[in-house]
Amino acid sequence: MILPLSYNLRNLAVRRTTTLMTALGIGLTVAVLAASFALVDGLRLALEASGHPLHVLVTRKGADSELVSNFERRVFNDLKFKPGIARNAKGEPLASLEVVTAINLASIEFPEGANVTVRGVTPIGVELRDDARLVEGRWFTPGRREATVGRLIAQRYPEARPGRKLRFGRGEWEVVGVYDSPQMARNSEILVDLNQVAADFGREEVLSSALLRATDEVAHQALINELEADPRLNVRARSEKEYYAQQTSSGDLIRYLGTVVAAIMAVGSCFAAMNTMYAAVARRSREIGTLRVLGYSRAAILASFLLESLLLAALGGVLGILLVLPVNGLTTGIGSFTTFTEIAFQLRITPQTMAASLVFALLMGGAGGLLPAWQAARKEILTALREG
Repeated sequence: MILPLSYNLRNLAVRRTTTLMTALGIGLTVAVLAASFALVDGLRLALEASGHPLHVLVTRKGADSELVSNFERRVFNDLKFKPGIARNAKGEPLASLEVVTAINLASIEFPEGANVTVRGVTPIGVELRDDARLVEGRWFTPGRREATVGRLIAQRYPEARPGRKLRFGRGEWEVVGVYDSPQMARNSEILVDLNQVAADFGREEVLSSALLRATDEVAHQALINELEADPRLNVRARSEKEYYAQQTSSGDLIRYLGTVVAAIMAVGSCFAAMNTMYAAVARRSREIGTLRVLGYSRAAILASFLLESLLLAALGGVLGILLVLPVNGLTTGIGSFTTFTEIAFQLRITPQTMAASLVFALLMGGAGGLLPAWQAARKEILTALREG
């Protein structure tokens, strides 16, 4: 015979102060774990959603990122007419020679400054980013020290807003517009004229990368294979989506640290749940004896007290999720170990994160409630009635 669920709910309600304090401790532990997962999931979703499916990113062989790639202009001239590269309405190859560098800007969160990406592109480069739409101002004019910045850059860095001027290279660059792209990684870049920024940094012949658009999926893979196999070019070609996906390694450390901190806190939460349940067993000795007299088995007593601990943990898990929900959609940034610049993204509390957090809470409740439940089940009837 199994004890009804109402029995456990009534006992938790009677001890509501202790119940809430224990649930809050579990909830704080769950919130720490969920927040670390929100950071990692937000970064992963932002980067995995970035990159055009037909784009091929070409860097020097051995370079993991554009920032450390020395890509020669002569190599670009050799590859931009390769078969499989799409053309625009004017018949020009959709191939963009680009240079990437980093500058330090003071942000709202970090007044001392953070590295952000400056990307020099040609008009073809802007055309390749046809999913980006202007939300304010205009695109930079080729040949001028003008910049058009991503939406997240404008939000996080006061110096990078329209009408302001950025100082890097050999002079000041006027911010003339803000663009927004569904590809979150693009929103963390400052776009400027390729030749102007290359001249400022003395990189007229040795730049960073080339971005190509293939005609279709078959040509996309064939183009990658051909570029990789050509020994004269000495380049590394990969899907643009693959390149951005590789940068999610920046979030691995956050996930690891968040899990370690949550695990340490979980030990304390387990002891809190254990103390709560031990106190419940001590106070309800006569009640346990009465239940045995009424015919409830040791297994039923064990299951009932363990269920009560799980209910307590579930309440803590729900509290933890509610505590962390306000950060969903919050914009923040993280330094990339691949590009050495900050990537801005939005924190995401996904259904998977909430489910994992709730399971984590239940594991804490199970670990904390098992021994007290076992003690309650092993009480002898006469002993339990005398202790009460």
